[in-house]
Amino acid sequence: MLVNGDFHVHTQYCPHGSKDAMELYVQAALKKELNCLSFTEHAPLPSGFRDPVPNNDSTMQWEDVPAYLAEANLLRKKYKKEIEVNTGYEVDYVLGYENETIKLLKLLKANPVYSILSVHMLRAPGGEYVCIDYSPEEFSRIIQLFGSVEKVYEEYFQTLKRAIQMDLGPYKPKRIGHITLIDKFSALFKSNYDYSSDINEILSLIKENNYSLDANTAGFFKEYCGICYPPPSILEKAASLDIPLIPGSDSHAANDIAKGFGLLPANLTYSKPL
Repeated sequence: MLVNGDFHVHTQYCPHGSKDAMELYVQAALKKELNCLSFTEHAPLPSGFRDPVPNNDSTMQWEDVPAYLAEANLLRKKYKKEIEVNTGYEVDYVLGYENETIKLLKLLKANPVYSILSVHMLRAPGGEYVCIDYSPEEFSRIIQLFGSVEKVYEEYFQTLKRAIQMDLGPYKPKRIGHITLIDKFSALFKSNYDYSSDINEILSLIKENNYSLDANTAGFFKEYCGICYPPPSILEKAASLDIPLIPGSDSHAANDIAKGFGLLPANLTYSKPL
């Protein structure tokens, strides 16, 4: 890897993660001899959008944002001679809440270089919003709402393309997160949907907009997935288009820093956020 860093990292401010303090992540990164670390906590959801997961725990709460930033800044200063520490957000694109997301990004003054734009939420045909990576049971229910697993896949990629194309203002993240997250439960719910043309279009849009791609290793360790987001063949295609590949563990616990990095294609070059 060209840059020895982990650029997709969550913290104790994520209500569905561990209680590991941010400093433990920094110390874990040092133990693994990383020279860069980017915190990318889930940004609060846009105003008026109700979290669809049962425990309403998809993202950081607004009241925790100042503490998140202050703690990251303290660690940046404390460890500046040992490791580069940066702060951003993982921002949800929610169809129909674009204006609210623009306002959210302005309030956060999110650093677009160190932030990630991801799709976790879809709008089902009846208007209900759903979270695609919550649980196998919920994904099964989502399939029922859409009518087939193929229709869920189709809507996911259409929403992702819209996210990449949408003008969300100057604070829009420049990195697109785990573009095959829809495969998280693929071993349980077999799909005949061929998303190769969607991926080609998505990569073209990423290239056209000078964005980068999250090379996310979390999928390796998901029980019903077993492969990175996106798979090696897509990473190789992105690399052939000179799209920067930004490695991220998507860790929600300090012990998971850089987990799976050795499983990424060794023939490719990975870089820090640009």
